[in-house]
Amino acid sequence: MADTDENLSPADVLCTTCGLCCSGHLFLWAKLKSVEVETVRGLGLNVLGVEPENRGFGLPCPLWAGKCPIHTSPDYPHACRTYKCKLLKQVIDESTPLSDALAVVEQAKRLINELKALLPVSPVNNFRERLVAHMEYLDESMALGNADLEFRRKARELLSLYEKQFGVKDLVDKQAEE
Repeated sequence: MADTDENLSPADVLCTTCGLCCSGHLFLWAKLKSVEVETVRGLGLNVLGVEPENRGFGLPCPLWAGKCPIHTSPDYPHACRTYKCKLLKQVIDESTPLSDALAVVEQAKRLINELKALLPVSPVNNFRERLVAHMEYLDESMALGNADLEFRRKARELLSLYEKQFGVKDLVDKQAEE
C-alpha cells in the first residue's frame, strides 16, 4: 500500500516532494553496496563501476517519475535511504519548518527550469553534467553575449543555493561506507 502524505513524517514529505538527488539535479551518480548490485540491476538501474569506491548507479534514477516508487521498499538502495542533504537535516532537527524547506525546493526547481531553457540541446541525460559542461564551454569562450552572462548568473545562483541550502559542493556526495 502506498503511503499518503498524511502518513509521512515532515522529513519524508520533503524528501519525496523534492527528489533533486533522484532526478540528477544534484549528483551524477549514487553509491551502491556490493550486496545491492543485483537487486538494483533487477529494478532497471544502470550499475556503474566495479570497484567498491566507484560502484553506483547513474542519475537521474530511471525509477524517478516525480515520486520514488520504492521509497518505503526493502529494495530502496542504502545510499538513498541514508543520504540527508543539509535542508533535510534541518527539517529533521526542526530548525527549519517544512513549509520553508519546500519553498527552497521550489526556488531550486524554478532556477533549474530557467537554466534548462538556456542549455544547448545535448544527448546527455544528467542536468548537473550538462550544466557543468556548458559552464566550462563558456569559460573557454572568449566572447560572452548577454544570454551567456544571464546563464552564468543563474547557474552561479543555483550552485550557491545547492551549497548553502542543500550542502552540495561537488557532483558526487562523499559518503562513508557503513
